[in-house]
Amino acid sequence: MTVTTGPEPAREQLTLRTAVRDDCGLILQFIQDLADYEKLSHEVTATVDGLESSLFGSQPAARVVIAEWEGNPAGFALFFTNYSTFLGKPGIYLEDLFVRPEFRGKSIGKALLTHLASLVVAGEGGRLDWSVLTWNKPAIGFYEGIGAKAMSGWMQMRLEGEALQRMGKSKA
Repeated sequence: MTVTTGPEPAREQLTLRTAVRDDCGLILQFIQDLADYEKLSHEVTATVDGLESSLFGSQPAARVVIAEWEGNPAGFALFFTNYSTFLGKPGIYLEDLFVRPEFRGKSIGKALLTHLASLVVAGEGGRLDWSVLTWNKPAIGFYEGIGAKAMSGWMQMRLEGEALQRMGKSKA
């Protein structure tokens, strides 16, 4: 998918493409850049080998779209299919969306979200979900500007690390 923006499309060109196995190093760099932005670098344990296995193995856990601006890697979206029991339809959960600072303001984030929304619609899905850090006011403003709504009354929960191991090894 190629999207052109700006008054001179020949100079300002955005391309969105599905990631391939050879992109795992780039995907890891985007993940690290996002973690730096979110002040969570200490939590990144992903590796190129791990990404290759989980994204391009026999049962891929997620998919990735890469955004390139004039041929330069500008951003990415990592997502997977989810399911709404209330709607009785599949959807997409956007795990990460990141646009490098030097490429912001060029509608790249909007193009990535538009692409994901089109995948949901094409698959007759019901919704596109994601989380945003409460302190990330620029992202919240951007998301609200495209019509997204914060889900009041819901709190995100997570089981990980030692607690996950303990629960996974226990008997019900």
